[in-house]
Amino acid sequence: MGLGSMAILQSEPARYLRRQILLSDSLSESIFKATMAGEDCVRKRQSGSTSKSPESEETQRRPENERSFQNASNGRVDVDHAITRKMQLIAEAEQLKPVFMKEVDSHFTEFVNSLVAKSALLDSSSPASLFPASCSEKELHRAKTLRAPPEHGKIFTARRSLLDELFEVSHIRTIYHMFIALLIVFILSTLLVDFIDEGRLVLGFDLLVFVFGKFPVVFCTWLCMFSATVIIPYNLFVWWAQGHCSSSHRRIRSFFYGMLFTLFQTAGLGFGPTYIAVSYALPPASRFIVILEQVRLVMKAHSFVRENVPRVLSSVKDKSSTVPIPRISQYLYFLFAPTLIYRDNYPRSPVIRWGYVATKFAQVLGSLFYAYYIFVRLCIPQFLNSGQETFNLRGLVLRIFNSILPGVLILFLVFFAFLHCWLNAFAEMLRFADRMFYKDWWNSTSYANYYRTWNVVVHDWLYYYAYRDFLWFFGKKFKAAAMLSVFTVSAAVHEYVLSICFGFFYPVLFCLFMCFGMVFNFILNDRRKGPIWNVIMWTSLFLGQGVIICLYSQEWYARCHCPMENPTFLYYLKPRSWSCPMKM
Repeated sequence: MGLGSMAILQSEPARYLRRQILLSDSLSESIFKATMAGEDCVRKRQSGSTSKSPESEETQRRPENERSFQNASNGRVDVDHAITRKMQLIAEAEQLKPVFMKEVDSHFTEFVNSLVAKSALLDSSSPASLFPASCSEKELHRAKTLRAPPEHGKIFTARRSLLDELFEVSHIRTIYHMFIALLIVFILSTLLVDFIDEGRLVLGFDLLVFVFGKFPVVFCTWLCMFSATVIIPYNLFVWWAQGHCSSSHRRIRSFFYGMLFTLFQTAGLGFGPTYIAVSYALPPASRFIVILEQVRLVMKAHSFVRENVPRVLSSVKDKSSTVPIPRISQYLYFLFAPTLIYRDNYPRSPVIRWGYVATKFAQVLGSLFYAYYIFVRLCIPQFLNSGQETFNLRGLVLRIFNSILPGVLILFLVFFAFLHCWLNAFAEMLRFADRMFYKDWWNSTSYANYYRTWNVVVHDWLYYYAYRDFLWFFGKKFKAAAMLSVFTVSAAVHEYVLSICFGFFYPVLFCLFMCFGMVFNFILNDRRKGPIWNVIMWTSLFLGQGVIICLYSQEWYARCHCPMENPTFLYYLKPRSWSCPMKM
């Protein structure tokens, strides 16, 4: 029983659970009908057991009719009694509904966990060590606690994205419609203000044209990066793997090819795109495209080498006659696939739904315009005059809190546009079936869980190639040091991306990540389960987004209003908003 069979087994209960969730609103009516039917059945049995003869039944029925007629005319009391009884039964059904749904969810979760545990043990064992019919509960519990077999790493399986499943529920779909309505309000507000100020409708998108400028340079840079990533890492690995078995100086040879690969990662993919982004003075969004693609290709190349080198070493150790070298088509598929963990094969969906692809790209475009109107209506008017007046603490605090709404909306848009729409669009075009790019991070009661569920794609890479390799190299006693190193690497890369894209070094995100993020990671740990901790997590997240939007916007406009004639290297490192006159 492999991953494919496990996915088939999981699909049926998953569809069953979704049907139960979608039909939960009609559960009260179903229980009511069943109760009424049961009462009718009991009443018939009682009447059948007590009826001796037609005469006695007639004499028993006649007093009831007479009493009901005497109490009120036209059966008003019977109707009221029936309505009251129906309301009581509906209330009882409403009380039974959450208990019923909790039982369904509990049994479904236990069933799926059992399937996952059995599949994990089967995949990590030989064909002879199959599950016995009487597998003990202790073994099943031990298997369920495993993240994945160590020798396999991440296990890919066919599954949908969480939002795709949630949008099947009308209540969740209504929240999505509310965000669309808010976008319409932003558009109307911008059009009306422009009409009042200019006397005509201004339909230009100057901000979008500016931030995505110099697109030919961006495309040529990406094409060079991608071509180099296709050719150099793959050929270096093939040359090393083909000659490793017959080489008499394997360590020296491995060190040589390792240094060549490291040189390509640092100089080719590391320095080259950064130099182009800075020297050509690319605008912010164009720089984001170049730098994010740079980081993505560096992580992809590392994963390809990291996953395939142990396979070659294992084949040499086993004295195998064949060297496991992936095909170039498999490597190309991996470079486009929405994952950072290399595998020769991934679970594939049967067909490509081009309508689904078009919808996701349309949602990405809509999110882009959404962000445009957020900046135009909520950010630019607030920070446009920054750098022209003196500083005061009250104004800074007010601007931070005024930046919370646009900051949170930008956070939601980045999540929805990239982690959901963009990745799902490419997954659909490539028939990539594992769509778990994120989990229910909004339900997190701890920052540890939030970091694991916000961006599963990047988290998996950090877990398997940073955290777990650190423990493999230094030992399992240094888990705290391994976690600290992962936080440092992640914070440094995030700050590197923002510094290059904005054109200045202002380590706000790095400080929030390393100081407050690390503290909250240990304080708000996985032992915090109550709803109050989810409130605390969201409150701190809101405040953090407000600080980031406020301070980076303030620094951007301070450098626009207070430029230096002959900027030095320290000009890009020292925050200009500290020395430029400013009043918040």
